[in-house]
Amino acid sequence: MHKKAFGLWSAVFLGIGSMVGIGIFIVIGEAGAIAGNLVIYTFILGGLIALLAGYSLAKLAIVYPSRGGVIEYLVQEYGEGFFSGSAGVLFYLAQLIGLAAVCKSFGTYAATYLNAASDPFWIDLFALGVLAFFTLINLIGATIVAKSENIIVIIKLAALILFVGAALPYIDPARLQASASPALINLFYALGLVFFAYQGFSLIANTVEDMENPSKNILRAMMIAISFVVVLYVATAVAVLGNLPLSEVIRAKDYALAEAAKPIFGEIGFRIMAAVALISAMSAINATLYAATQISYDLARKGELPKIYEYNVFRSTEGLIVSALLIVPMILFLQLDQIATIASIVILFIQGFVHLGHFFKIKRTGANPFLVALAAIGAFGAAIMALLYTSKSMPSVSWYVAGAFFGAYLIEIVLRLGTQRIVRKHILWDAKEIEKRLSQILYKK
Repeated sequence: MHKKAFGLWSAVFLGIGSMVGIGIFIVIGEAGAIAGNLVIYTFILGGLIALLAGYSLAKLAIVYPSRGGVIEYLVQEYGEGFFSGSAGVLFYLAQLIGLAAVCKSFGTYAATYLNAASDPFWIDLFALGVLAFFTLINLIGATIVAKSENIIVIIKLAALILFVGAALPYIDPARLQASASPALINLFYALGLVFFAYQGFSLIANTVEDMENPSKNILRAMMIAISFVVVLYVATAVAVLGNLPLSEVIRAKDYALAEAAKPIFGEIGFRIMAAVALISAMSAINATLYAATQISYDLARKGELPKIYEYNVFRSTEGLIVSALLIVPMILFLQLDQIATIASIVILFIQGFVHLGHFFKIKRTGANPFLVALAAIGAFGAAIMALLYTSKSMPSVSWYVAGAFFGAYLIEIVLRLGTQRIVRKHILWDAKEIEKRLSQILYKK
């Protein structure tokens, strides 16, 4: 009997590795600049939303085991129509927006080595350079970073745990007291950004086809991985906000985690944490570029994206080049906090639609309606709070988010009219659906 690739603990490790990446290096300062020491509670609330979302996704994954993950669930829930098709396109765009944030973060941390962390020229140069490098690596077909992914995960975890362990004895309790806190509403304003650091948990659901005893293990893997990361993130937030004055967090918001290592380890601590951030960013860029282009390639092969994504370039696809070109203007024309916020809001809306649609299939999945409802409310609520905050501090973000939704819908219309493609269900339960699909295949209907 063929042994499955993922057991409980390998799935847990994958989930932790997917979550604990460059996201925490980006988010801790950006969210801390909004919520101050209340960001500690924002991480707890964000973790609860992630746990609820993980529960909902795990229940869907058991019934609809597919590497397509979120896209498959959307099509199952809303049918093979414009909405699910547009959501699939939006999901692809969301990956690219998140990737732009990672590249920009790489540029920021790299620029700190030149003492130019606030110089847009160097930040953008490093960001574009790392994007070009990994685009070339993926075109050639090399998987240098992918092969060392487990080592990179261990380095990231070890660095964060070492930092937290060393920093906690040095915290100034006065910085964590209520008197040093901003308005309570800021806790909720930062929620959208904080979720960006948790988003990797959904990858666990994509492993369901390769998991041993998924009906038992996938939910457990979700809960263990997310719970561990919640504890780690809360401890990291305490260490950063307890060691840095809020004014310093705001000044160094793009690289606050490295800045917080200075009081304990000095300049060498800053350099080490910046290096870990760079390694995390490179790992995320390589993995996400590969995933985004592979998804687009698979969709193209099944007639669900333009044919441009299907042509081979060396060992990869033109889809890789298209993806990279779409990321370039985001790097050049947006700030890191803007890109991270846009990515967070779009991902939260997609998550919200998945959990809301779960109610159409809840009898089949057997999920607890109350927990699924909380997952949907949490996702939509965090997205709306982030939009409310950015409408005042970064008004252009609301327009970019609206543009992403409108663009996804427009692309879906063009694809349907131009190629007659439909995002189809790949898992069929209903006998009539199976009969209809067989008829289409046999008689080319």
